Amino acid sequence: MKTLIVCSGGLDSVVLAHKMAAEAELVGLISFDYGQRHRKELDFAGQAAARLAVPHHLIDLSRLGGFLSGSALTDAVEVPDGHYAEDSMKITVVPNRNAIMLTIAFGLAAAQKADAVAIAVHGGDHFIYPDCRPDFIDSFAAMQRHALDGYAQVALAAPFVERSKADIVQEGAAHRVPFAETWSCYKGGARHCGRCGTCVERREAFHLAGIDDPTDYEDRHFWAEAIAR
Repeated sequence: MKTLIVCSGGLDSVVLAHKMAAEAELVGLISFDYGQRHRKELDFAGQAAARLAVPHHLIDLSRLGGFLSGSALTDAVEVPDGHYAEDSMKITVVPNRNAIMLTIAFGLAAAQKADAVAIAVHGGDHFIYPDCRPDFIDSFAAMQRHALDGYAQVALAAPFVERSKADIVQEGAAHRVPFAETWSCYKGGARHCGRCGTCVERREAFHLAGIDDPTDYEDRHFWAEAIAR
């Protein structure tokens, strides 16, 4: 199955890219510059594409971020520290982000005669992000069947949508993913901060998976305090 991967350069999507490279035929990785507060993860997406020897399609939506205001990922709003299960993390929602990205990805996949688009949303995202939930995935897939009716048949693959991030880490280890060559931190510093929601979730996932975490964190203790609350 010819598959296009939506890849941010984060742990989840890079693992997905390696998984699908082993199970399907990759036609490329697609990433988006939507005006997010840093571009570090996009560099890691490019590295993943080069490692897997597939094209990297970087779509410039940088002006869009200025209109999707109110999120700590696009505005000059402080990124909160803590676990994703905390209400404070709702400030990291970018409205309709996955719907926008998937719409573009499906157009590219149809034009390139691909069979599927794959996205790495997972069970840990459900609490905060409505466009990462199973109902959204099912509804978007149904919408695309209508949008491309008579022109192309492109499936939506979301193999992690009911799985945990610890499961993703285990999947990545099975496919020998170089975890150090992925980026999660929302703050975009020289090192992972170890305090924001994505850093806490990343550390917790490696811990629960029983796999050594190669990530260099500025704060190596905050995550344990956060998940103990």
